[in-house]
Amino acid sequence: MTQSLSKLITFDEFVAKYPDQTGKCYELHDGVVVEMPQPTGDHEEVVGFLAFEITRECIRLNLPYFIPKTALVKPPENESAYSPDVLLLNRANLVHEPLWKKESTVIQGSSIPLIVEVVSTNRRDDYLKKYADYEEMGIPEYWIVDYSGLGGREFIGNPKQPTILVCSLEDGEYRVSKFRGNNRIESVTFPHLNLTAQQIMNARY
Repeated sequence: MTQSLSKLITFDEFVAKYPDQTGKCYELHDGVVVEMPQPTGDHEEVVGFLAFEITRECIRLNLPYFIPKTALVKPPENESAYSPDVLLLNRANLVHEPLWKKESTVIQGSSIPLIVEVVSTNRRDDYLKKYADYEEMGIPEYWIVDYSGLGGREFIGNPKQPTILVCSLEDGEYRVSKFRGNNRIESVTFPHLNLTAQQIMNARY
């Protein structure tokens, strides 16, 4: 479970103080510092698999994209800063990012072709808060990878089951498509990606 540190701070204060010497990971949610839990092995295997497959597709298509290790995403309209599980950046647009050189932070949706959050105990952040902020930023594609079926029934159905939600921006709003089992993931960023929901789920085994 995520743990909030109560005092409100600004984004500038956040990047000046964190990461600290504890080795822990933090995000900023509307001025509140949130300590992120140590991810499970299953979580890391799914993240690693997705980062590898997305990178491989970028190389195959010779795209100017890369996945940074610790970059932050800051919605311009609030004092938040997120550290996504997989953040795909468009290198060509980074010259327009005012916070990139000094703080490895992006604020423009045009710098982010694709963002992925792998659901853990902070599922409400992925399904609600980050969903709204990523949509507001104009990030073209957002994947919510819920390999344990933790999301609410309004998102993944009843009965709950492992689901991947691909949110594609259309006219400023996300259109959500759900993928399970042998459904091939349909991606606007990578229309020829040959990857099924089950292959992503199986990364844990």
